[in-house]
Amino acid sequence: MKVVAGNSNQPLAQAIAAYLQTPLTKANVRRFADMEVFVEILENVRGEDVFVVQSTSYPANDHLMELLIIIDALRRASARRITAVLPYFGYARQDRKAGPRTPISAKLVANLITRAGADRVLTLDLHAGQIQGFFDIPTDNLFSAPALVRDIQDHIPLDNIAVISPDVGGVVRARAVAKRVDASLAIVDKRRERPGESEVMNVIGDVQGKTCILVDDIVDSGGTLVNAADALIEQGAKDVYAYITHGVLSGGAVSRIAGSNLKELVLTDSILPTEAVRLARNIRCISVASLIGEAIARTSEEKSVSSLFD
Repeated sequence: MKVVAGNSNQPLAQAIAAYLQTPLTKANVRRFADMEVFVEILENVRGEDVFVVQSTSYPANDHLMELLIIIDALRRASARRITAVLPYFGYARQDRKAGPRTPISAKLVANLITRAGADRVLTLDLHAGQIQGFFDIPTDNLFSAPALVRDIQDHIPLDNIAVISPDVGGVVRARAVAKRVDASLAIVDKRRERPGESEVMNVIGDVQGKTCILVDDIVDSGGTLVNAADALIEQGAKDVYAYITHGVLSGGAVSRIAGSNLKELVLTDSILPTEAVRLARNIRCISVASLIGEAIARTSEEKSVSSLFD
């Protein structure tokens, strides 16, 4: 087994390799003067089971091209099987035609990864589970819930808590966490007027005097989380925490969250934290390296991956 890393999240790739007790395969992934991507695999991978760790996070197009070219280099170097490990799958929010004459970009990206030569895909908390069907190759969608639940149990008293979905679409994800920590469930009903902005309307469920835990897969501008926290406090919530898998945090999201009613935002390291995130007073990161590492080990050994979440 070989593990190759692109430039999107080297610390996570190194932590995964450490879990697997396998050093990262030496590779040169760099830019020419005109910013074209160049890849050279510096070790023999002929006949190997190779896992390419690369989040397609900001800058999404650069990291996507790195992934495609790494896969192509490995295929031409006669790797036996290539698995694209995508801790964060960019373009996942473009999973349907949101209006006339608009693309389904998640399907296009799935086609690109498949045509580049990937044999399998391993990803974490897809924005929509049905994106697995966009790939014509085996796809495993891991869930961060076990890691999030462990952190909740370690850091938050569980005697009077409620798990909150920030929108109707995230109810299934929030219910899974609520079940594991034996908490009640509530929903924030919101109306999105335009992309990147949201307006909270009301809270469905009882949050009076409770410690509320918002659970979602992606935080981008932070508007939804901040508005949801405000609505929960208005409804009598004691404290509001947020547990989110992918911290995209574009624009002024970090400062927006730092000045909000959120007591703490907990992210996974599926996306490399920026310096602003590391310095923020109320943002903390937990690692999913062991979760992804164990899934890679089981895939390589042809063992069950779904049993990780039983």
